[in-house]
Amino acid sequence: MQISRREAFRISALGIGTSLALPVCADNPIQQSAKHSNRIGVSTYSFWHFQGKPIPIEMCLEQAADLGFDGVEILHVHMEEAAKAAGGDVDKHLLRSLKRRAFTLGLDLMGFSTHQGFVSPDEDKRKKNIEHTSRCLEMAYELGIPTIRVNTGRWGTSNNFDELMANKGIEPRLPGYSDDQGFEWVIRSFETLLPKAEECGVVMGLENHWGLGREATGVLRVIDALKSPWLQATLDTGNFLENMYDQMEALAPRAILVQAKTYFGGGEWYTLDVDYGRVAQILRKHNYRGYISLEMEGKEAPATAIPKSLALLRKAFS
Repeated sequence: MQISRREAFRISALGIGTSLALPVCADNPIQQSAKHSNRIGVSTYSFWHFQGKPIPIEMCLEQAADLGFDGVEILHVHMEEAAKAAGGDVDKHLLRSLKRRAFTLGLDLMGFSTHQGFVSPDEDKRKKNIEHTSRCLEMAYELGIPTIRVNTGRWGTSNNFDELMANKGIEPRLPGYSDDQGFEWVIRSFETLLPKAEECGVVMGLENHWGLGREATGVLRVIDALKSPWLQATLDTGNFLENMYDQMEALAPRAILVQAKTYFGGGEWYTLDVDYGRVAQILRKHNYRGYISLEMEGKEAPATAIPKSLALLRKAFS
Protein backbone atom coordinates (compact mmCIF):
# COMPACT_ATOMS: atom_id res chain seq x y z
CA MET A 1 0.00 0.00 0.00
CA GLN A 2 1.57 3.33 -1.10
CA ILE A 3 0.53 6.72 0.30
CA SER A 4 1.14 10.25 -1.01
CA ARG A 5 2.99 12.91 0.96
CA ARG A 6 -0.31 14.80 1.39
CA GLU A 7 -2.00 11.68 2.77
CA ALA A 8 0.90 11.10 5.14
CA PHE A 9 0.51 14.62 6.53
CA ARG A 10 -3.24 14.06 6.91
CA ILE A 11 -2.66 10.86 8.88
CA SER A 12 -0.04 12.58 11.04
CA ALA A 13 -2.44 15.44 11.76
CA LEU A 14 -4.97 12.92 13.06
CA GLY A 15 -2.40 11.71 15.56
CA ILE A 16 -1.82 8.33 13.85
CA GLY A 17 1.77 7.12 13.46
CA THR A 18 2.73 7.10 9.77
CA SER A 19 4.66 3.88 10.35
CA LEU A 20 1.32 2.06 10.39
CA ALA A 21 0.82 2.89 6.72
CA LEU A 22 4.30 2.00 5.48
CA PRO A 23 4.43 -0.69 2.81
CA VAL A 24 5.38 -4.19 3.94
CA CYS A 25 8.63 -5.13 2.25
CA ALA A 26 11.66 -7.24 2.99
CA ASP A 27 14.08 -4.29 3.11
CA ASN A 28 11.94 -2.15 5.42
CA PRO A 29 13.86 -2.08 8.74
CA ILE A 30 10.61 -1.56 10.67
CA GLN A 31 9.48 -5.02 9.56
CA GLN A 32 12.48 -6.76 11.11
CA SER A 33 11.19 -8.50 14.22
CA ALA A 34 12.98 -7.89 17.50
CA LYS A 35 13.98 -10.77 19.75
CA HIS A 36 10.86 -11.77 21.67
CA SER A 37 10.79 -12.46 25.39
CA ASN A 38 8.16 -14.93 26.51
CA ARG A 39 6.14 -14.13 29.60
CA ILE A 40 6.65 -16.57 32.44
CA GLY A 41 3.81 -18.01 34.51
CA VAL A 42 3.62 -20.65 37.18
CA SER A 43 1.22 -23.54 37.58
CA THR A 44 -0.31 -23.98 41.01
CA TYR A 45 0.93 -27.57 40.60
CA SER A 46 4.37 -26.15 41.46
CA PHE A 47 3.11 -25.43 44.98
CA TRP A 48 1.26 -28.74 45.52
CA HIS A 49 2.03 -32.19 44.10
CA PHE A 50 -1.15 -34.00 45.21
CA GLN A 51 0.44 -34.63 48.62
CA GLY A 52 -0.82 -33.29 51.93
CA LYS A 53 -3.25 -30.45 52.43
CA PRO A 54 -3.58 -28.34 49.27
CA ILE A 55 -2.36 -24.74 49.50
CA PRO A 56 -5.24 -22.30 48.88
CA ILE A 57 -5.25 -20.94 45.34
CA GLU A 58 -5.38 -17.38 46.70
CA MET A 59 -2.08 -18.02 48.49
CA CYS A 60 -0.55 -19.38 45.28
CA LEU A 61 -1.60 -16.18 43.50
CA GLU A 62 -0.05 -13.99 46.18
CA GLN A 63 3.22 -15.93 46.21
CA ALA A 64 3.39 -15.87 42.41
CA ALA A 65 2.98 -12.10 42.42
CA ASP A 66 5.58 -11.63 45.18
CA LEU A 67 8.10 -13.76 43.26
CA GLY A 68 7.64 -11.75 40.07
CA PHE A 69 5.72 -14.11 37.78
CA ASP A 70 3.60 -12.65 34.99
CA GLY A 71 0.74 -15.11 35.24
CA VAL A 72 -0.68 -18.22 36.91
CA GLU A 73 -2.00 -21.48 35.51
CA ILE A 74 -4.59 -23.04 37.81
CA LEU A 75 -4.61 -26.80 38.25
CA HIS A 76 -8.31 -27.71 38.32
CA VAL A 77 -7.89 -30.62 40.75
CA HIS A 78 -5.89 -28.34 43.06
CA MET A 79 -8.68 -25.74 43.03
CA GLU A 80 -11.32 -28.37 43.79
CA GLU A 81 -9.32 -29.96 46.61
CA ALA A 82 -8.42 -26.60 48.14
CA ALA A 83 -12.08 -25.54 48.13
CA LYS A 84 -13.08 -28.86 49.72
CA ALA A 85 -10.39 -28.51 52.41
CA ALA A 86 -11.78 -25.07 53.25
CA GLY A 87 -15.28 -26.50 53.57
CA GLY A 88 -16.58 -24.94 50.37
CA ASP A 89 -17.22 -25.64 46.73
CA VAL A 90 -16.00 -24.32 43.40
CA ASP A 91 -18.84 -22.04 42.44
CA LYS A 92 -19.18 -18.79 40.49
CA HIS A 93 -18.51 -16.75 43.60
CA LEU A 94 -15.13 -18.47 44.10
CA LEU A 95 -14.20 -18.22 40.41
CA ARG A 96 -15.00 -14.51 40.28
CA SER A 97 -13.14 -13.93 43.54
CA LEU A 98 -10.01 -15.60 42.11
CA LYS A 99 -10.27 -13.58 38.91
CA ARG A 100 -10.58 -10.34 40.88
CA ARG A 101 -7.66 -11.26 43.15
CA ALA A 102 -5.38 -12.09 40.22
CA PHE A 103 -6.25 -8.77 38.58
CA THR A 104 -5.49 -6.75 41.71
CA LEU A 105 -2.12 -8.54 41.96
CA GLY A 106 -1.28 -7.69 38.34
CA LEU A 107 -1.35 -11.33 37.23
CA ASP A 108 -2.80 -12.96 34.14
CA LEU A 109 -4.82 -16.11 34.68
CA MET A 110 -3.44 -17.71 31.56
CA GLY A 111 -4.04 -21.45 31.81
CA PHE A 112 -6.38 -24.02 33.32
CA SER A 113 -4.96 -27.52 33.65
CA THR A 114 -7.72 -30.14 33.56
CA HIS A 115 -7.93 -33.93 33.55
CA GLN A 116 -10.10 -36.15 31.36
CA GLY A 117 -9.85 -39.44 29.49
CA PHE A 118 -11.61 -40.71 26.40
CA VAL A 119 -9.73 -43.98 25.86
CA SER A 120 -12.54 -46.30 26.89
CA PRO A 121 -14.98 -48.58 25.08
CA ASP A 122 -17.61 -47.50 27.62
CA GLU A 123 -19.71 -44.83 25.89
CA ASP A 124 -21.20 -43.63 29.18
CA LYS A 125 -17.74 -43.12 30.62
CA ARG A 126 -16.68 -41.09 27.59
CA LYS A 127 -19.86 -39.05 27.86
CA LYS A 128 -19.15 -38.23 31.51
CA ASN A 129 -15.67 -37.06 30.58
CA ILE A 130 -17.10 -34.92 27.77
CA GLU A 131 -19.54 -33.33 30.24
CA HIS A 132 -16.71 -32.76 32.73
CA THR A 133 -14.56 -31.08 30.07
CA SER A 134 -17.50 -28.94 29.00
CA ARG A 135 -17.85 -27.72 32.60
CA CYS A 136 -14.12 -26.98 32.69
CA LEU A 137 -14.47 -24.86 29.55
CA GLU A 138 -17.24 -22.91 31.26
CA MET A 139 -15.09 -22.44 34.39
CA ALA A 140 -12.20 -21.17 32.27
CA TYR A 141 -14.59 -18.71 30.62
CA GLU A 142 -15.76 -17.52 34.04
CA LEU A 143 -12.14 -17.07 35.14
CA GLY A 144 -11.22 -15.25 31.94
CA ILE A 145 -8.67 -17.95 31.04
CA PRO A 146 -8.07 -18.37 27.28
CA THR A 147 -6.90 -22.00 27.20
CA ILE A 148 -7.34 -25.29 29.07
CA ARG A 149 -4.98 -28.25 29.10
CA VAL A 150 -6.72 -31.44 27.96
CA ASN A 151 -5.64 -35.09 27.70
CA THR A 152 -6.39 -38.02 25.44
CA GLY A 153 -6.60 -40.35 28.42
CA ARG A 154 -5.04 -43.81 28.66
CA TRP A 155 -6.02 -47.45 28.71
CA GLY A 156 -6.00 -47.60 32.52
CA THR A 157 -4.38 -51.02 32.73
CA SER A 158 -1.69 -49.86 35.21
CA ASN A 159 -2.41 -50.52 38.87
CA ASN A 160 -1.54 -46.94 39.82
CA PHE A 161 0.30 -43.85 38.61
CA ASP A 162 3.58 -44.90 40.23
CA GLU A 163 3.52 -48.10 38.18
CA LEU A 164 2.76 -46.12 35.03
CA MET A 165 5.76 -43.86 35.71
CA ALA A 166 8.00 -46.85 36.43
CA ASN A 167 7.06 -48.10 32.94
CA LYS A 168 7.80 -44.66 31.38
CA GLY A 169 4.15 -43.96 30.73
CA ILE A 170 3.64 -47.10 28.65
CA GLU A 171 0.87 -49.56 29.44
CA PRO A 172 -0.81 -52.45 27.60
CA ARG A 173 -4.08 -51.92 25.73
CA LEU A 174 -7.32 -53.34 26.98
CA PRO A 175 -7.63 -56.90 25.60
CA GLY A 176 -9.52 -56.99 22.32
CA TYR A 177 -9.03 -53.30 21.46
CA SER A 178 -6.58 -51.37 19.29
CA ASP A 179 -4.94 -47.95 19.37
CA ASP A 180 -6.88 -47.06 16.22
CA GLN A 181 -10.14 -47.58 18.12
CA GLY A 182 -8.78 -45.53 21.01
CA PHE A 183 -7.87 -42.64 18.73
CA GLU A 184 -11.33 -42.73 17.17
CA TRP A 185 -12.95 -42.40 20.62
CA VAL A 186 -10.65 -39.47 21.44
CA ILE A 187 -11.23 -37.69 18.12
CA ARG A 188 -15.01 -38.05 18.28
CA SER A 189 -15.04 -36.82 21.89
CA PHE A 190 -13.08 -33.67 21.09
CA GLU A 191 -15.24 -33.14 18.01
CA THR A 192 -18.25 -33.05 20.33
CA LEU A 193 -16.51 -30.45 22.51
CA LEU A 194 -15.47 -28.05 19.75
CA PRO A 195 -18.75 -26.06 19.69
CA LYS A 196 -18.54 -25.50 23.47
CA ALA A 197 -14.90 -24.38 23.18
CA GLU A 198 -15.84 -21.89 20.47
CA GLU A 199 -18.88 -20.69 22.42
CA CYS A 200 -16.68 -20.01 25.46
CA GLY A 201 -13.79 -18.65 23.41
CA VAL A 202 -11.42 -21.07 25.16
CA VAL A 203 -8.82 -23.04 23.20
CA MET A 204 -8.29 -26.66 24.22
CA GLY A 205 -4.58 -27.49 24.32
CA LEU A 206 -3.98 -31.23 23.94
CA GLU A 207 -0.95 -32.14 26.03
CA ASN A 208 1.68 -34.80 25.47
CA HIS A 209 0.56 -36.45 28.70
CA TRP A 210 0.77 -40.27 28.70
CA GLY A 211 -1.80 -42.52 27.10
CA LEU A 212 -2.36 -41.99 23.38
CA GLY A 213 -0.85 -38.51 23.75
CA ARG A 214 2.47 -39.75 25.13
CA GLU A 215 4.27 -38.85 21.90
CA ALA A 216 3.98 -35.89 19.56
CA THR A 217 2.68 -38.14 16.78
CA GLY A 218 -0.33 -39.10 18.91
CA VAL A 219 -1.13 -35.51 19.84
CA LEU A 220 -0.84 -34.37 16.22
CA ARG A 221 -2.96 -37.27 14.98
CA VAL A 222 -5.90 -35.94 17.01
CA ILE A 223 -5.31 -32.26 16.19
CA ASP A 224 -4.84 -32.90 12.47
CA ALA A 225 -7.97 -35.04 12.29
CA LEU A 226 -10.16 -32.16 13.50
CA LYS A 227 -8.40 -29.15 11.95
CA SER A 228 -9.95 -26.66 14.36
CA PRO A 229 -8.44 -23.48 15.85
CA TRP A 230 -10.17 -24.47 19.09
CA LEU A 231 -8.02 -27.60 19.51
CA GLN A 232 -4.27 -27.02 19.52
CA ALA A 233 -1.38 -28.33 21.64
CA THR A 234 -0.06 -27.83 25.14
CA LEU A 235 3.64 -28.70 24.95
CA ASP A 236 5.03 -30.19 28.17
CA THR A 237 8.83 -30.21 28.20
CA GLY A 238 8.95 -32.95 30.85
CA ASN A 239 6.74 -35.59 29.27
CA PHE A 240 8.86 -36.60 26.28
CA LEU A 241 11.05 -39.40 27.61
CA GLU A 242 12.70 -40.20 24.28
CA ASN A 243 14.01 -37.84 21.55
CA MET A 244 12.66 -34.91 23.54
CA TYR A 245 13.96 -32.09 21.34
CA ASP A 246 12.81 -33.68 18.08
CA GLN A 247 9.36 -34.19 19.60
CA MET A 248 9.22 -30.62 20.91
CA GLU A 249 10.15 -29.44 17.42
CA ALA A 250 7.26 -31.44 15.97
CA LEU A 251 4.73 -30.01 18.45
CA ALA A 252 6.00 -26.42 18.60
CA PRO A 253 4.09 -25.12 15.53
CA ARG A 254 0.78 -26.10 17.17
CA ALA A 255 1.59 -25.03 20.73
CA ILE A 256 -0.85 -22.68 22.45
CA LEU A 257 0.87 -23.03 25.85
CA VAL A 258 4.24 -24.44 26.96
CA GLN A 259 4.59 -26.10 30.37
CA ALA A 260 8.22 -26.11 31.54
CA LYS A 261 9.18 -28.67 34.16
CA THR A 262 12.06 -28.31 36.61
CA TYR A 263 13.36 -30.92 39.05
CA PHE A 264 15.24 -29.21 41.89
CA GLY A 265 15.91 -31.75 44.62
CA GLY A 266 15.24 -34.61 42.21
CA GLY A 267 11.98 -35.36 40.46
CA GLU A 268 8.92 -36.84 42.13
CA TRP A 269 9.00 -39.73 39.61
CA TYR A 270 12.02 -39.08 37.38
CA THR A 271 14.46 -36.30 36.57
CA LEU A 272 15.16 -34.93 33.09
CA ASP A 273 18.05 -32.66 32.12
CA VAL A 274 16.21 -30.16 29.95
CA ASP A 275 18.35 -27.60 28.11
CA TYR A 276 16.03 -24.59 28.22
CA GLY A 277 18.31 -22.53 26.00
CA ARG A 278 17.78 -25.14 23.30
CA VAL A 279 14.04 -25.27 24.00
CA ALA A 280 13.86 -21.48 23.63
CA GLN A 281 15.62 -21.70 20.25
CA ILE A 282 13.11 -24.29 19.04
CA LEU A 283 10.16 -22.16 20.11
CA ARG A 284 11.59 -18.97 18.57
CA LYS A 285 12.18 -20.83 15.33
CA HIS A 286 8.45 -21.53 15.19
CA ASN A 287 7.51 -18.02 16.35
CA TYR A 288 5.97 -19.17 19.61
CA ARG A 289 5.14 -15.98 21.51
CA GLY A 290 2.91 -17.33 24.25
CA TYR A 291 3.38 -18.13 27.92
CA ILE A 292 5.94 -20.45 29.49
CA SER A 293 4.21 -22.02 32.51
CA LEU A 294 6.48 -23.41 35.21
CA GLU A 295 5.67 -26.84 36.59
CA MET A 296 8.21 -27.38 39.35
CA GLU A 297 8.14 -31.15 39.90
CA GLY A 298 11.14 -31.51 42.20
CA LYS A 299 11.26 -32.61 45.82
CA GLU A 300 12.92 -29.42 47.00
CA ALA A 301 10.66 -27.05 48.94
CA PRO A 302 8.69 -24.71 46.66
CA ALA A 303 9.95 -21.71 48.68
CA THR A 304 13.45 -22.21 47.27
CA ALA A 305 12.87 -24.30 44.13
CA ILE A 306 10.31 -21.99 42.51
CA PRO A 307 12.52 -18.85 42.61
CA LYS A 308 15.42 -20.89 41.16
CA SER A 309 13.14 -22.15 38.41
CA LEU A 310 11.92 -18.65 37.59
CA ALA A 311 15.50 -17.40 37.26
CA LEU A 312 16.33 -20.34 34.98
CA LEU A 313 13.35 -19.69 32.71
CA ARG A 314 13.82 -15.90 32.63
CA LYS A 315 17.41 -16.38 31.48
CA ALA A 316 16.45 -18.87 28.76
CA PHE A 317 13.40 -17.08 27.39
CA SER A 318 14.48 -13.43 27.67
